[in-house]
Amino acid sequence: MKHLLPNLMSLLRTELIIQGETMMEYTHRLASQPTHRETSQEPVFFRDTLGYSWMPQTSESDKAPSHKRIPVPIILPSTELATCLPLFYSSPYVLIQDEAEQILGYITAADLLQEMYHAHRLLEAYFETTLETAGTALTLINEEAKVAYWTSDAEHVFSIHREEIIGQPAADFFPLDRLQSLKTLYTGETVYRKQHQPRPDLFALINARPVYLDGQIVGAVAAEVDITTEIRLHQELLHMTSKVQHLEKAVARLRPDVDPFAKIKGSSPVIKQCLETIRKISTTSATVLILGESGTGKELFAKAIHDLREPQTAPFVAINCGAIPASLFESELFGYEKGAFSGADPKGKKGKIELAEGGTLFLDEIGEMPLELQVKLLRVLQEKSYFAVGGTRIKQANCRIVAATNQNLMDMIARGQFREDLYYRLNVINLIIPPLRLRKEDIYELTQTFLQEFSLLYSRHIELVPPAVFKLLFEYDWPGNVRELRNVIERMTILTTDGEVKAEYLPESLLVSMNQEQINTQQQLSLNSYASSGVVHSETQVSGLHATDETHSETMGLLDDPSTSSYQDRLDAFESQLLLQYLQDAGGNKRTLARQLGISRATLYNRMKRLGL
Repeated sequence: MKHLLPNLMSLLRTELIIQGETMMEYTHRLASQPTHRETSQEPVFFRDTLGYSWMPQTSESDKAPSHKRIPVPIILPSTELATCLPLFYSSPYVLIQDEAEQILGYITAADLLQEMYHAHRLLEAYFETTLETAGTALTLINEEAKVAYWTSDAEHVFSIHREEIIGQPAADFFPLDRLQSLKTLYTGETVYRKQHQPRPDLFALINARPVYLDGQIVGAVAAEVDITTEIRLHQELLHMTSKVQHLEKAVARLRPDVDPFAKIKGSSPVIKQCLETIRKISTTSATVLILGESGTGKELFAKAIHDLREPQTAPFVAINCGAIPASLFESELFGYEKGAFSGADPKGKKGKIELAEGGTLFLDEIGEMPLELQVKLLRVLQEKSYFAVGGTRIKQANCRIVAATNQNLMDMIARGQFREDLYYRLNVINLIIPPLRLRKEDIYELTQTFLQEFSLLYSRHIELVPPAVFKLLFEYDWPGNVRELRNVIERMTILTTDGEVKAEYLPESLLVSMNQEQINTQQQLSLNSYASSGVVHSETQVSGLHATDETHSETMGLLDDPSTSSYQDRLDAFESQLLLQYLQDAGGNKRTLARQLGISRATLYNRMKRLGL
């Protein structure tokens, strides 16, 4: 606001006397003719070979004139005020001359001081009006950590009158660990919309910034907005939402969701393709084998298949083949008659197949099923009948089978760990669930879903997830898939206490992986730079196109003939086909493809190399 400072030319005085004689001549003349002493109030300046000078006029009572000579500085009208101010240290006057060295007038220190004081009052009026109009609780502290200004909104928010706090140490009124303004003063930290608690009964959003003068911190400004009411309303909303969710779950048990895909989050092309496959499967009663890595949510897809093709009253019974000891597995699956073995329930027990009558039996981790029970399951699939443990009466298996595994069943067959005939009975129709690294565009929707779930569960107010955190989530490969993402979001929700999720809340394993990914990216960029010129590059490009065509043909063959390929081969073929399709849509530009998939180019190159693309 330099325009509020005084203009030098507006202070110019033109009434002055300039003597051409020397000061000695002037003094001698005044002494010899006291009756004709000049009594004019205009200052008298003397011009000689040394420049201009000034001699204080003596009073009428003085017997002799002053012989003290004071040099007078000379400036141009365009001189800055900051340059002019130090000139008054040695002289009460400063002369102003034009470009032709003609004296235009002079400025007095008294006039400049009066104008500076007026400018200060004007700036102070602007300053106070601005602070009071801002509509927030503004606090200014000086370099001594004392409160220099306290607005009326601050009085209202903190119930402290300005007369009590201005000029006093801020630490006398608030705990040191909750004073963001002091942190800003001592460290220079700038914060924006940070949630904090200046008092246990008060929540606020604070903006804080240090005040710099000549490169040094001379104070700090803090602007706070009281959000205590909003926080309490949000907590009440969380509480009520939790009750509503409990009611919704109770209603859902009585009336299942109309949309069978409600719990499957994502809108990526691969997920849409899976859902379309499920719609086709739902029109048949064939056995389904779901293939996918651990943590991809295979049971959710199995439940969607069940909900689409079964009545609402039909049971969905899930059994984890890897969680039941081999000695108990047969009785769990087929049930047992009373007195079948020592310690058995005297009334007998229904097995999972009987409990799933008229509905769906989901056999998760089918690869963990004991080998001796696989032949009995095969009989159920072939003849739709079985015997309970200790029973002599044939029971009918009136349920549809959906199995799932994350293992390579063909490799297990080769090792004699899984029956080949059971594999082909289960694999009438298969559904491949893509891993999370192939549908990273779904991470945002999944993250928001899990954040809402855990913020309610742990009563955490999540206000902001910075883009930097989402960037880390998108760059990670998620070997644990959706289950790992869910665990990471739960961890971040628990650690977030100020409303803002921070990158340091991510697990160390994920951050370490990110650092290694950056190293790999740098290495790949270096290799690209080394091999980016000449005929070699062109030949590599041509051979790459031929290799892509050959790989595409091999991929389609693996997908068309599942009986000749293992689970891992089919999964790799499926991933290869998707990458080729996306690469074609991206015009062959790998940088664009990596950006669309939310991964680094190094990750894309490594994956294409693994798949032989």
